Amino acid sequence: MKKKFSQVESAAEEPRVLCIIQDTTNSKTVNERVTLNLPASTPLKRLFEDVASKVGYVNGTFDLVWGNGDNVTDTTPIDQNSDKTILDAGFEPGKKNFLHLTDKDGEQPHMMPEESSTTDDSAQDRFIGPLPREGSVGCTNDYVSQSYSYSSVLSKSETAPGCCFSGCTMLPQEVHPRLSGLSPASRDSLWKGSAALPRSQVPGQVLGGWLGSSAAQGAGEDSYVGLVNQAMTCYLNSLLQTLFMTPEFRNALYKWEFEESEEDPVTSIPYQLQRLFVLLQTSKKRAIETTDVTRSFGWDSSEAWQQHDVQELCRVMFDALEQKWKQTEQADLINQLYQGKLKDYVRCLECGYEGWRIDTYLDIPLVIRPYGSNQAFASVEEALHAFIQPEILDGPNQYFCERCKKKCDARKGLRFLHFPYLLTLQLKRFDFDYTTMHRIKLNDRMTFPEELDMSVFIDVEDEKSPQTESCTDSGAENEGSCHSDQMSNDFSNDDGVDEGICLESNSAAERISKAGSEKSSLLYELFSVMVHSGSAAGGHYYACIKSFSDDQWYSFNDQHVSKITQDDIKKTYGGSSGSRGYYSSAFASSTNAYMLIYRLKDPTRNAKFLEAHEYPEHIKQLVQKERELEEQEKRQREIERNTCKIKLFCMHPTKQIMMENKLEVHKDRTLKEAVEIAYKLMDLEEAVPLDCCRLVKYDEFHDYLERSYEGEEDTPMGLLLGGVKSTYMFDLLLETRRPDQIFQCYKPGEVMVKVHVVDLKTESVAPPISVRAYLNQTVSEFKQLISKATHLPAETMRVVLERCYNDLRLLNVSSKTLKAEGFFRSNKVFIESSESLDRHVAYTDSHLWKLLDRHANTIRLYVSLPEQSPGSQFRRAVYQKSSGDSGNLDEACERVKGPVGNMKSVEAILEESTEKLKSLSLQQQQEGDNGDSSKSTEASDFENIESPLNEIDSSTSAENRELENQIQISDPENLQSEERSDSDVNNDRSTSSVDSDILSSSHSSDTLCNVDNAPLPLANGLDSHGITSSRRSKANQGKKETWDTAEEDSGTDSEYDESGKSRGEAQYMYFKSEPYTADEGSGEGQKWLMVHVDKRITLSAFKQHLEPFVGVPSSHFKVFRVYASNQEFESVRLNETLSSFSDDNKITIRLGRALKKGEYRVKVYQLLVNEPEPCKFLLDAVFAKGMTVRQSKEELLPQLREQCGLDLTIDRFRLRKKTWKNPGTVFLDYHIYEEDINISSNWEVFLEILDGVEKMKSMSQLAVLSRRWRPSEMKLDSFQEVVLESSSVEELKEKLSEISGIPLENIEFAKGRGTFPCDISILEIHQDLDWNPKVSTLNVWPLYICDDGAVIFYRDKTEELMELTDEQRNELMKKESSRLQKTGHRVTYSPRKEKALKIYLDGAPNKDLTQD
Repeated sequence: MKKKFSQVESAAEEPRVLCIIQDTTNSKTVNERVTLNLPASTPLKRLFEDVASKVGYVNGTFDLVWGNGDNVTDTTPIDQNSDKTILDAGFEPGKKNFLHLTDKDGEQPHMMPEESSTTDDSAQDRFIGPLPREGSVGCTNDYVSQSYSYSSVLSKSETAPGCCFSGCTMLPQEVHPRLSGLSPASRDSLWKGSAALPRSQVPGQVLGGWLGSSAAQGAGEDSYVGLVNQAMTCYLNSLLQTLFMTPEFRNALYKWEFEESEEDPVTSIPYQLQRLFVLLQTSKKRAIETTDVTRSFGWDSSEAWQQHDVQELCRVMFDALEQKWKQTEQADLINQLYQGKLKDYVRCLECGYEGWRIDTYLDIPLVIRPYGSNQAFASVEEALHAFIQPEILDGPNQYFCERCKKKCDARKGLRFLHFPYLLTLQLKRFDFDYTTMHRIKLNDRMTFPEELDMSVFIDVEDEKSPQTESCTDSGAENEGSCHSDQMSNDFSNDDGVDEGICLESNSAAERISKAGSEKSSLLYELFSVMVHSGSAAGGHYYACIKSFSDDQWYSFNDQHVSKITQDDIKKTYGGSSGSRGYYSSAFASSTNAYMLIYRLKDPTRNAKFLEAHEYPEHIKQLVQKERELEEQEKRQREIERNTCKIKLFCMHPTKQIMMENKLEVHKDRTLKEAVEIAYKLMDLEEAVPLDCCRLVKYDEFHDYLERSYEGEEDTPMGLLLGGVKSTYMFDLLLETRRPDQIFQCYKPGEVMVKVHVVDLKTESVAPPISVRAYLNQTVSEFKQLISKATHLPAETMRVVLERCYNDLRLLNVSSKTLKAEGFFRSNKVFIESSESLDRHVAYTDSHLWKLLDRHANTIRLYVSLPEQSPGSQFRRAVYQKSSGDSGNLDEACERVKGPVGNMKSVEAILEESTEKLKSLSLQQQQEGDNGDSSKSTEASDFENIESPLNEIDSSTSAENRELENQIQISDPENLQSEERSDSDVNNDRSTSSVDSDILSSSHSSDTLCNVDNAPLPLANGLDSHGITSSRRSKANQGKKETWDTAEEDSGTDSEYDESGKSRGEAQYMYFKSEPYTADEGSGEGQKWLMVHVDKRITLSAFKQHLEPFVGVPSSHFKVFRVYASNQEFESVRLNETLSSFSDDNKITIRLGRALKKGEYRVKVYQLLVNEPEPCKFLLDAVFAKGMTVRQSKEELLPQLREQCGLDLTIDRFRLRKKTWKNPGTVFLDYHIYEEDINISSNWEVFLEILDGVEKMKSMSQLAVLSRRWRPSEMKLDSFQEVVLESSSVEELKEKLSEISGIPLENIEFAKGRGTFPCDISILEIHQDLDWNPKVSTLNVWPLYICDDGAVIFYRDKTEELMELTDEQRNELMKKESSRLQKTGHRVTYSPRKEKALKIYLDGAPNKDLTQD
């Protein structure tokens, strides 16, 4: 007893493992959970047994995979046969261990047989998961804690199962036949209605894939395969499943044999249908693709995104099959199964003469509501009676009787003569609302019986009438039929043939007898309901089909197939539970029946599905072929499931480029075999021998070699990589070596260091050498390690660590560990080991630091010079510092001097006058004189890499003035056309906004850091250009850079500060240039420079460095940054650095005056209020701070005349604010920019030409644009400007009355909506706008008119709206839609352009053989 008690006590103390299993094999159970709380010592075998018993699956037919934790990426199934305990297998006690229950080997889990069943049907029933326990009706999705049973599938919410996304919409409350959208009360009531059903009949049970060998196995069949929705092909899936479940159609299709020698199987529609039906019958998959069928239709992938009508598809597909089956046994199959006959007649009411013709039909279209009625038909029977109800032709519609020889009253109608074996009824739920001019869907309730007796609709009396005469051209066609819109198909067969088919006996008595017998046997049973859920704009189709094998109803909803009941069918009647009133359709469910298919109940004709032994030989071969293909796919999936897919990198040994690929290797392949695969994948056969390659673990993000695999050449890759996973947290590198080298051993825990050797004498930085170290090593030990690798003495070695983007740190504490110094997995260090005195200088003042700082911040740019630039032929002024070195100065001069005789004039015009140029020259000369004493004697060391700024002598000043004179007499049009082309290139977009945003975003700590005034004594050479992003960490000392906030606020900068001192003079940044030959296609004769420059240099200094190469002062050329799409944006902020630029960026230099302080580049657009495009770009102009509007208009006049051909006077146009395309505030002549008018960089302004004298004189006035609406003519007048003295509504009405002549009391107005010109359809303006708002002032809600430019529509309230016919309305709607789309404005009614449904018989859309 004690022993037993101790065992119980120890079991109680044993840790428990909580397992939460999610069944992902079916959409119905994916949100359900099974919870098991097991002892930690439970074997894995027992776990599988417990799961199987809880979910109702046969053990061994499913897999379990991890769903969370460290193993979440491991898709390898848990070993079911392992003897491990769940604790040893990685389960964690005290935590939630999530598992996914998945298919095993691609097959759906098998369900446990029902032991308690006594009938054959229930014994063969299939379901997923146990049903709810007794008493759990109406429960939630939570599990009953001790039984672990599922909640009812019925009570689970499902949103649009299989819904066609992107266009097929289905609200949760519309899901059929589930209960997801029902209220709790409704759900409970349905539970009560189904609680007494046996388990085999409970609705909503989800069925898996095909479990039987064929669909012809008899009554035991209860599982079907779904069809995959390609995108919006739900309508196709519904029809295909209906045809598949039609025994007569399926059997006939199987009897047709495909002749491969005569036709391509890809384009053969019957053959692809055969294949699909065989797969639906034999496949073990849950759903089958329909792409082969749609490909045989001649459709491409875009067709899958087109929604079509299922009835239209049925007609088109049947026509295509008839064409394909010509001269075969199945040639008349469609007609035999689906074709009926009716008589279209007209009978004279005076003499009884009847004219008629025989028509055939494949379906009967039934209207939901009679035309003009607000109440729908209650049932299909009622709609059928209405279909054959005759109408009286009287009055102006009288019929001309051939016998009476005059117009007489007549009866016109339709009579059914023959019903097909398969009767198709289309419920016409889609209609057109002529009030709203929209297509609508009628959701009214219409019932349909499970058995339909059509004998009451067959015409027998017609055969007895002695007055009936055959008349194939009776005039009925000419007179028209009220039922013509209901006729879905007119085959216009030969009338004699029609009569022979329907009235084949010459004896009237025989005909009547035959008709009577046919009438007595016209009982049809419903077997397919095609349901539409959604609106007229789009929705979703699915089919409810009854199996003739077991009389069970199923829902075929794309890939989901489930059992349903008769109650679910009744829910597709449509409508609401309330009375049928006018608004019943608006509040009804949008899920309702659209097409009904009935089969004639005739034991002599009703077929059963072919048994397997009855299949034709070609079908047996096709079944075998498809099985083999499926087995092959299964094996391929198994291989895929066991294949490791990981990123593979390799540095090519000769090309020295990093290559990337994806390595796919089976988990059982060894490392040696994986190396061979990677070797071939990277195409290294001609570069290096195989034995000089190996795979190592690699971290591409940090460029870090984690470990090598010595001695593990025969280890399987699955074991090395940690199993087959969807993603790996590391990569592989195929490492190569020379034959005389040996591979280095990489151990886990090591860090990789790239060592660059720095030579101070040559100022070069060598390519990196890889060294591996440990984080616990000291700096002293690390130096010894580097010394061995580089053969440099450790005693004099200086080691600098480049940390992430912020500093260059000298490792000078020998006892510190690498970890303490900030080393990580992958590191970059620079070493220098020489006996120079630089070692004893403070690190931040040393030559080493300056060289490394330059190395980290230097970028390479490609500069395109102007094609007509004078370049070196221009002898520009060179300024000499008084303390400078004459040798260096001469060298600088030689770079820019050229023979005076070869000097050419600058063709690019400069906008400044000669006086401004002279004053600029004097300013520069004074600037050079003032700067003499301020320069350090060390300046000469750096003069060879900066633009010379000081004047040499008076002769060079004279040369500069000579250039200025040449510039002054140049053609003044060139510059303007050049600047205008900039705007054209940029599509009238701001040329500097992007650049300004980028540059302003670079104001970080490292770009605002100090720049020493002392020049850096460095040479021009730069041997290593592997420049990374900005990394500068100098300890900031000395004077900081000054930033002119006023200039930043003004939106532009000057190259000169307020003292007249050049900004570039205060900075000494590295700059080196050399000629560069651009790639082909860059333009013939275009000159390029390759420039290496410190990116901390300002744009102003950078431009001054470029002066000798451009040939003009920096204030007379513009810098454009070129982006990847070859778009150019001007860089205008001169006091900002180049920190936003990176290696190999391109820059274009254009001649033209650059902006100065307080100047703004302005884009001028013309406002054309009555033109289709009211906004037209004119030109670029320059406005200055402090300038009046009148002054800017004066400067615009000559430009408008020369560039735009507009000869205006200053009082004949105005400038006004432009916001996008909306005209705003009118600028008065005395307004001053920056004081009265806010102005910014790349500003835009409207220029409006006036018809007369300017009426706007004061800012208290308000200018609005009015437009009269004439409802009696259905047109809008042109815009007229109305200037108001106040914001009074009364004044607005008075002004409108003055200009229109409408009495004041009849004026109604409304504010326009949207962007100018506030376009609106004339079909909508009369009722859509907010006419005559009840306000007294314009500046309050809902008007809010506080600024000039508002659009006001007005009308005469006594004017009646024109009455339009349907034709006029449709024509007007097309014109308005076209007009509004051209102007880019919103079109309220813009129906999706529908693509005609066509099936191409030869698989080629460009052929004429189409079926419409």
